[in-house]
Amino acid sequence: MKILKCDLLLIVIAVTLLVTPPPTISAAAKVGVSYSTPDFSSGSVVQVSPERIVAKIVSMDIEAVRLLDPNPEMIRAFASTKVSLLLSVPNPLVPILASDRSQALEWVKIHVLPFYNRTKISMISVGNEVISPDAPPPLFLLKAIKNVRRSLVNLGIDTVSVSTTFSFFSIIKAPFPPSLASFRNPNEDVIIKPILEFLEKTNSSFLVNLHQSNFWIPSGFALFEPPFSYVDDSSIIHVRYGNLFDVMVDAVVSSLEVMGHENLPVVVAETGWPSCSSNSSEVDATPKCSQTFLNALVDHLRAGNGTPLRKDGVSEVYYIFELCDDKQQSKRTWGLLDYHLITKMNITFFVDIPEMEKRWFLLHYLVIVFTIISTVAILTCLTYLLSGRSGKLPKTVRKQKKQE
Repeated sequence: MKILKCDLLLIVIAVTLLVTPPPTISAAAKVGVSYSTPDFSSGSVVQVSPERIVAKIVSMDIEAVRLLDPNPEMIRAFASTKVSLLLSVPNPLVPILASDRSQALEWVKIHVLPFYNRTKISMISVGNEVISPDAPPPLFLLKAIKNVRRSLVNLGIDTVSVSTTFSFFSIIKAPFPPSLASFRNPNEDVIIKPILEFLEKTNSSFLVNLHQSNFWIPSGFALFEPPFSYVDDSSIIHVRYGNLFDVMVDAVVSSLEVMGHENLPVVVAETGWPSCSSNSSEVDATPKCSQTFLNALVDHLRAGNGTPLRKDGVSEVYYIFELCDDKQQSKRTWGLLDYHLITKMNITFFVDIPEMEKRWFLLHYLVIVFTIISTVAILTCLTYLLSGRSGKLPKTVRKQKKQE
């Protein structure tokens, strides 16, 4: 009887292991890049084919790309890849799409309809930083967004969301302290509020560009370097921030909450650090600082800790500005690669699954294989024990019966 109980216990353990899923890995944020077509007219930049660019992106395991000036050839090159695309409508086209619905339909027919079955087009941004604090509110913006959305629906495309991309510095009044941040007036009521209502209604995301290098604060706080920190003591519970990125994200979250849209998904459509600048005052625009910022940022995002105000994170994807430099001589360069697609710095974050996660999955399935073999052996022994046959038994079982 003891033998039977022991064997039954082993079976229970074996079955439990078999039905147990692999270790749950917290959903890491996707890290993408933005890409704009270089200016080949000057002749200083050698033209690179879309196929070669996409091949480079795939080889770097980049999961998402924001095309700032999409064209059919580039979109087509992403067909049958796993790369998710965010298409941006160039700013000069936005008022045209707002005033003429047929133009919005034509844009969708050219840039989305021929490709969406084979290419992962996830989102369209109608314009990039159209709102400026120094210019009149662009009252046409929401109309353009709605016309693009309506064009998608009319063509039977319901998997592509539509939004617009805001500049953090153009819409946020004061980021410190982040818990008290709010949107600027008059954009708050005239432009932002109706757009937020549209995004909520259509299950779309709030897109915002965040650039830490534009702040006049200690660079260590922007570069995720200890011991720099900031304490928001305006709330009931004091919150300590270890980096500027979280401050900016939470300032956006607080501003959305003031408007009654605290649950709206936020996508960081652009963030990065310049590796070179012709402005002598930008002493931190170096490859070393850029490398430090990017590696630290992605490590922070993939840790899955979110921000103090949003512990579960704000976005599934964050776009780094940008994939490659667009000119040989430029006032400011941001690229991970130069204009020849050669890596400029030691970036370590473009991997599909961290090595430790791969080992966990391998270990789990090795346990399953071992368990299956053990279970088969146990069931074989139990078959003899329960059948009551007097025939020959395995040696181990015969020895155990003699002892009893």
